[in-house]
Amino acid sequence: MSNLEPFISQVYFGQLLAGADEAGRGPLAGDVVAAAVILDPDRPIVGLNDSKKLSEKKREALFEEITEKALSYSVARASVDEIDTLNILHASMLAMERAISSLSVSAQHALIDGNRVPPNLPCPGEAVVKGDARHMAIAAASILAKVTRDREIVALDQVYPEYGFAKHKGYPTAQHLAAIEEHGVCDIHRKSFAPVKRILEG
Repeated sequence: MSNLEPFISQVYFGQLLAGADEAGRGPLAGDVVAAAVILDPDRPIVGLNDSKKLSEKKREALFEEITEKALSYSVARASVDEIDTLNILHASMLAMERAISSLSVSAQHALIDGNRVPPNLPCPGEAVVKGDARHMAIAAASILAKVTRDREIVALDQVYPEYGFAKHKGYPTAQHLAAIEEHGVCDIHRKSFAPVKRILEG
């Protein structure tokens, strides 16, 4: 049974509230992807939850429902080059800023999953620790971000089949690390991440 709070909390009642989250901070490869969602209280979505607690099939189904029913949604990213230049934390903040700023309907307040608020939001923001398990709008954003990133990394598996991206989604599994050792570092690897950097310097 979900314990997620309603679309609009009483604190911000009457304001358009966006939830924002990102996917892909931990992998060794690929962009970090962020999403922002303003849900429509007149079109409820059943089953929203932290994307990590949902099966892939359920995430895919909810992705379609969110994109159909949300009042507004946006997906943005920070590239591998930006991750290596800024570091993953600042790149994640940048991706969420881009997602919130790109909403077709402007949010009046943003709830950000985690313990930090991106510095250049177009509206007031509030960090919510474990927000993807507490607020429906953040949960919806977590689903959009994860499904989008997973689809993209699976597509990249066709370009770089030797690394097995479709299986591990870029995370530092034993299979992935062995593939980097054998085949070297490819264009979508994050050169600043310790396991990749160690192989490059090896």
